[in-house]
Amino acid sequence: MASNKQTVGQQSAPPISATAHLSVRGIHKRFGGVHALQNVDFEVARGEVMALVGDNGAGKSTLMKVLAGAHRADEGQFFLDGKPVNVASPNDATALGIQIVYQDLALCENLDVAANLSLGAEPVKNGWGFLPRLLRPLDDLAMEVKAKQAIDRLEVRTLQSVRAKVGGLSGGQRQAIAIARAVGTQSSVVMLDEPTAALGVAQTKQVLEIVKRLRDTNHAVIYISHNMRDIFDVSDRITVLRHGGNVATYQTSQINADEIVVAMTRGLDKEADNAA
Repeated sequence: MASNKQTVGQQSAPPISATAHLSVRGIHKRFGGVHALQNVDFEVARGEVMALVGDNGAGKSTLMKVLAGAHRADEGQFFLDGKPVNVASPNDATALGIQIVYQDLALCENLDVAANLSLGAEPVKNGWGFLPRLLRPLDDLAMEVKAKQAIDRLEVRTLQSVRAKVGGLSGGQRQAIAIARAVGTQSSVVMLDEPTAALGVAQTKQVLEIVKRLRDTNHAVIYISHNMRDIFDVSDRITVLRHGGNVATYQTSQINADEIVVAMTRGLDKEADNAA
């Protein structure tokens, strides 16, 4: 686990709220001389969409990668349901039910939907135990059933068949497949990095509906976006980062887009209340 030592002059972290599922306290991350994350506190509850916003270079993607284990925090603590946990690698995060859907989606266009949803965890046929697992034939039927269950769970209605090649699907359908793959790993935390970037109006609406269904299925959802309309459509709370540090966390219903933009670009006075 990352070190939990406290920087001189650093204020003590706020207590973890009783409803928090995943939370981090005092996260620092440095890349050489660049202090990308500075004493960041962050949390998200089950059944909640927490938007993570900030200007370019604010530390959003770095924090997401720290939570996903892709970057190891230099300092700080991780908690799951209030209990300390270790997140030092993607395998650690996956074992804890933490999944991230990157902006590039990481899908194989030459494979069908079912194969993409089982990528890296393909079911194999029984009765071939005398062979190493990598040499056993794939169980195509089990793969198809697994894919259909994941798609049905998110109520994706625009996909005609799990045997369709990903290369022929729309951007919205691909995003839905990437999210379904994250959900299909028995995850409890799903992080989405700009899921509606470069999508049209209709496709964006489809993806936002899927995000709302993730909340309804009791996932803790972290949502990064620059699109204020999308953020206010799907989020319950909004955490603002600026220059690698916390600005504030707001209830979405108690703030407006202009105030969020001000917090992103100017920050807050030290005396300003944190509206979380």
